[in-house]
Amino acid sequence: MKHFIKTQLRSGIAAAKLSWHDALVVLKARGPSQIQFWFIALVIGIAAGCAAVLFRLGIEALETLLYQSDDVATIPSAVAALPWYWVLLVPVSGGLIVGIILDRFTPDGRVRSVADVIEGAALREGRVEVRRGLASAAASLVTLSSGGSSGREGPVVHLAAMISTAICRLIRADGVTGRDLLGCAVAAAVSASFNAPLAGALFALEVVLRHFALHAFAPIVIASAAGTVINRLAFGDVTEFVLPVQNALAFYVELPAFLLLGMLCGILAGIMMKLIFWTEDIGTYVQQRTGMPRFLRPAVAGALLGLLAIWWPHIVGVGYATTTAALTGELLFHEAVVFVLLKLVAVSITMGGRMGGGVFSPSLMVGALTGLAFGIVATSIFPNVSGEGTIYALAGMGALAAAVLGAPISTTLIVFELTGDWQTGLAVMVSVSLSTAISAKLVDRSFFLTQLQRRNVRLAAGPQTYLLTTFAVTDLLRTVNAPRCAPEQICWDLVTEGVYVDANATLEQAMPLFEQSDRDYVPVISITGEGSPPKLLGALFHVDALRVINRALASAAAEEHS
Repeated sequence: MKHFIKTQLRSGIAAAKLSWHDALVVLKARGPSQIQFWFIALVIGIAAGCAAVLFRLGIEALETLLYQSDDVATIPSAVAALPWYWVLLVPVSGGLIVGIILDRFTPDGRVRSVADVIEGAALREGRVEVRRGLASAAASLVTLSSGGSSGREGPVVHLAAMISTAICRLIRADGVTGRDLLGCAVAAAVSASFNAPLAGALFALEVVLRHFALHAFAPIVIASAAGTVINRLAFGDVTEFVLPVQNALAFYVELPAFLLLGMLCGILAGIMMKLIFWTEDIGTYVQQRTGMPRFLRPAVAGALLGLLAIWWPHIVGVGYATTTAALTGELLFHEAVVFVLLKLVAVSITMGGRMGGGVFSPSLMVGALTGLAFGIVATSIFPNVSGEGTIYALAGMGALAAAVLGAPISTTLIVFELTGDWQTGLAVMVSVSLSTAISAKLVDRSFFLTQLQRRNVRLAAGPQTYLLTTFAVTDLLRTVNAPRCAPEQICWDLVTEGVYVDANATLEQAMPLFEQSDRDYVPVISITGEGSPPKLLGALFHVDALRVINRALASAAAEEHS
């Protein structure tokens, strides 16, 4: 009997291994079926949710250890009670560790975040960098634990994207499947971070995939729900911010005030983003002029943050304690204004110093403080026709965050889910709509797309522009002496006239030449070195370029409308 049981058990294990191997072969060869895809989405949702929760718990554990606090909500008061040298030493040490990590494991010393996930969705078939992403996650964990004034959503989103990338490589997913799985991971990460399943799903569609294709909706919702379940198992079914009372809004009378608040938040969001980019440029300039080692840049930023924290401990960390104080009306007008200015400086130093973290949580804090200050003024001028002053903090939080992220739909929902206050939806929507419209004129639509634009990745212009960068001219040219190639002598004549394209170029550089030269083809040359004569590789024909561009645009349109 014992021998029989062992035999059957071994047979069962062997059959399971064979079934798994066969299933994996089918997945790699044919791609997942709908049921398989939903199951994979569920697995990714659980894994991404666990990663987000563990990342958050890791930050809280290290932060409470370093600042000797029993609760992350009381970090500002705990920092205020510490000796000044400790408040300074912690961010400096954290910045040095961050600098060493990024210098060792990334080629450019830059943290990977949401912008890189958006780029992966658009240009890399839903894949992101894994090794550099792990280093970025570790750097952001240290940053947020040691006084860095940024948010945790960016690292968490990229961490989840690495999970989907690993699975895409395992099953050899095509571009459409890879992007959908990436959306699943992002949705689960956001929902697990903030207990916001609706906003998590819409954030993935609106910000990362940048379309609302029906085929992607079901698996993304499944993953988002899984991430939310993970969050609630870890932290309970509670909102991130607790409001003491329900807000009351005198709709018809107060709506003009929320329009003004939206305008203010849109302008302030533009200032916040430009300040971050300006600080980053200043940091790069100083680093180059002084010859400072790359790994010391985050340490210098940490020293500046430490100096600020000695007098204003509210800048330390994610800042949810201050955001809650704004939403509950516990701050005075001058406190709200001062905290806005300080947070803008602190987040610019953190991001410009390349310490790590995201911009979502800082934008929530700045928006809530701005809204509270505006509300205090509005309710004091018109006390008889105004609702609660804290409703302005709620609307300001949504308006400024939506403008920074370029995500009016998902941000509106995430404000509701973070606070549990669904009664003031009209006020938030009005403020959000105006703020996003104004900030989009000040930057390239959002913080993330502007980051990519600064790296010459022009996703904000649409697929008709960024898809050109995915095609190398050497893959499309007709080589010398090939059938239907351009005459070699005419090609050399064009090269003499300066009408040619380099072999390392993409269609982004080649397409304008057709318009400028009014030619049906342009020569493609290779320059091997200084002083060496150019080598004619062939010619790129306009009709060939247009053919591949048309196919790429048709494929993108089919994916978005499927």
